Amino acid sequence: MTERDSRFDCLFESVAIGPVTAKNRFYQVPHCNGMGHAMPNSVAAMRGVKAEGGWAVVSTEECDIHASTDVLPYPEARLWDAEDGRRMALMVDAVHAQGALAAVELVHNGHAASNRYSRLPVMGVSDLPVAALEPSQACAMTRRDISDVRRWHRQAALRARDIGFDIVYVYAGHDLTLGMHFLSR
Repeated sequence: MTERDSRFDCLFESVAIGPVTAKNRFYQVPHCNGMGHAMPNSVAAMRGVKAEGGWAVVSTEECDIHASTDVLPYPEARLWDAEDGRRMALMVDAVHAQGALAAVELVHNGHAASNRYSRLPVMGVSDLPVAALEPSQACAMTRRDISDVRRWHRQAALRARDIGFDIVYVYAGHDLTLGMHFLSR
C-alpha cells in the first residue's frame, strides 16, 4: 500500500458545519436517484452505503415540503407529513449507523411542479405556464400563499430536525424553485 500524498491530508480532517462536525471533507451533495418517497428502504440502503464508504455527510435529493409542490411522475423525497418523516427516518438512521451526518435539501418547486398527484393549484410568483411534462398554468401567489409557503418550510425544517437530520438547507436553484423564481427578473 502506498502512502497518501500529504497534499490531500486536509480532505481527511474534520470540519465544523454550524453546530455539527463532519469527520472529513467528503460531502455527498443532493442528487436524485429515482427512488424518492416511493422506495424508502432502498433509499436508506443506498445512502447508508455511501456513509459506509466514508462520506462524512450524506444528503437527500431535493425534498418536497408540501403537497403543493408535487412533481410526480418523478418520485422525489418529501416531508409533507409525519408519515413522510417516518420514511425519511430510515435514511437518517442508516447514515448515522455509519458515523456520518445526514443532510436534507428542502424545496418548493413553485411553477415547476404540476401537482398531478395532489391536484392542488400550481403556485408561482406570477401567472406563468408550468415548466413540466404537460401544459398547465400557475396562479400568481397571494400574500397568504407566500405566508403559507414560509410556514410549510418551517414545518418541514422542524420535522427534519425532529427525525434526526443534522443539516437542513433550502434548495433555491436551477430555475426550479420558488426561491429562485422570486430572485429572477
